[in-house]
Amino acid sequence: MIAEGIVVMRMIKWENGLVLTPDQTLLPLEEVTLKLCSVEQMAEAIKTLRVRGAPLLGAAAAFGVALSAYYSKAQTLSELLSDLEEAGTTIKMQRPTAVNLFWATDRVLNMARAYKGDVEGLRAAVILEAKQIADEDAAQNYAIGKNGAVLINDGDTILTHCNAGELATVEYGTALGVIRAAWGQGKKIKVLADETRPLLQGARLTTYELQRDGIPVTLITDNMAGYVMSKGLINKVIVGADRIVQDAVFNKIGTYSLAVLAHEHNIPFYVAAPKSTFDLTCKAENVTIEERKPCEVTHVGCQQTAPNGVNVMNPAFDATPLKYVTGIITETGIYTKDHFQKFNKTFPL
Repeated sequence: MIAEGIVVMRMIKWENGLVLTPDQTLLPLEEVTLKLCSVEQMAEAIKTLRVRGAPLLGAAAAFGVALSAYYSKAQTLSELLSDLEEAGTTIKMQRPTAVNLFWATDRVLNMARAYKGDVEGLRAAVILEAKQIADEDAAQNYAIGKNGAVLINDGDTILTHCNAGELATVEYGTALGVIRAAWGQGKKIKVLADETRPLLQGARLTTYELQRDGIPVTLITDNMAGYVMSKGLINKVIVGADRIVQDAVFNKIGTYSLAVLAHEHNIPFYVAAPKSTFDLTCKAENVTIEERKPCEVTHVGCQQTAPNGVNVMNPAFDATPLKYVTGIITETGIYTKDHFQKFNKTFPL
């Protein structure tokens, strides 16, 4: 059920050889739609976080390969497949941690490798596969919201981190999808949103979405989380995920700290993510954490806030061990650490 006042928008669309998606670096002050017409433009948008959020990155990656198919001058299947493989390599080079990007690229390429028709048929098939990935993500987000809403009580105050809302997905959101679904059931909830340094996705994007939908939201700095928990102001924590492995959840830097704090204060800590985010052949020690530019830490916008030449660490993500995770909310149900402890390569999550 979508509550009155909630605006549901498609965050990425294919339109006659263009991919349309909001430029998230300009929000909340400017609402500008990117019109991407090449895999190079899509790669730049992904690298610079104009397009961001693990599920949305999956759809964007698929559409990036579709752009290559649409504009390729290939005359044979082998030539077109070569162009698609090159596009896939370009997309995968942009960000190393969010697994959806790799999953969606490989899904499109595997379909193309198995295709037996003609060149024009393959072009159409690649575009259709990208559209299906986007449509599936939207449907999965609604299912995540429905499954997670049962965990939310009337009157709950929920803490969230970064942006796992509509802007991070094709439609509706993961962590914010749960919040939207609970709100749609008439539960009078409130949200505290971490600002999420250094790029302020919580301040810029999460509060933007929740304000637009009329869901009560209060912005806090990241280092207030322990304070608000100690004062009994938080009932649950719900975050998204960029990759879920056998023993940990990877999400925006600062998530691990929240999980430890929630554990200390006996507050349930939930992760909301589609199963395309699962990488269950992998453990935390095998995941590359993206290190981003120092200027994201030394500057706020164009304003320098640190001395010249200071050493900077800027990992984009951290790993939260599953022992701190109360449950992982997916489109097919809610999983606990016990499910993962039984994991083997044939375990049907």
